[in-house]
Amino acid sequence: MTTQQWDPISYERQARFVSNLGAGVVELLAPQPGERILDLGCGDGALTETLVAAGCQVVAIDGSPEQVAGARARGLDARVHDAASLPFVTEFDAVFSNAVLHWIRDADGVLDSVFRALKPGGRFVAEFGGAGCVETVRLAVYDALARRRVDGAAADPWFFPTAERYQQMLERHGFTVEMITLFARPTPLPGDIADWLETFAHPLLGTIPKAERRALAEEVRDAVAPKLYDAERGWWADYTRLRFAAVRPQMADG
Repeated sequence: MTTQQWDPISYERQARFVSNLGAGVVELLAPQPGERILDLGCGDGALTETLVAAGCQVVAIDGSPEQVAGARARGLDARVHDAASLPFVTEFDAVFSNAVLHWIRDADGVLDSVFRALKPGGRFVAEFGGAGCVETVRLAVYDALARRRVDGAAADPWFFPTAERYQQMLERHGFTVEMITLFARPTPLPGDIADWLETFAHPLLGTIPKAERRALAEEVRDAVAPKLYDAERGWWADYTRLRFAAVRPQMADG
């Protein structure tokens, strides 16, 4: 199975809206000067910088060496780690994550790692793709791949849970959930949907030969245009976001 690859230059051009839209979850985190915070899935560090600017001591992690290099170029303490097997134990006042958790299939491993990394009373605040996220695009890709006798659902890299399911998971791993909400966020794109696919959907496009991928992306573009394109507004993606704040209880073991 092809894994998602990240190129900081391409990310800056096609995906900067991801970190730009993270202001709301930073506000929910309410970072305080002197707090030690883990930024789980920092990308190129653009949003991490806002935590540092708030006076926090931030450790930024990402699974992509390329993105970590980009974050380090900003002067951040960025490290390559697997979010499902973090090495930290009762070290952080908060764990923060934006637009990352839907990329990690081992959601239980992530929750175990985050719980262990937090101090008792520490908070876990995050936003990621929830149930129904980019469904129009995903179904069109499935259809295009099916015409090529490829099972798109089997190659789908994303984990998009409902709020109810994720709350149950958080509670099962020992967290107290303070708030959780699922909401639609139709998101304007800087280019067309074919460019979005080439940036975000490597595992799906990687199921066919490289020479055929642009043609598939354009086929998907034509299929979704009636729903996701407007001559005045351009292209957008049908994002759905799951945002939550949870706490590791003061007296919990883990």
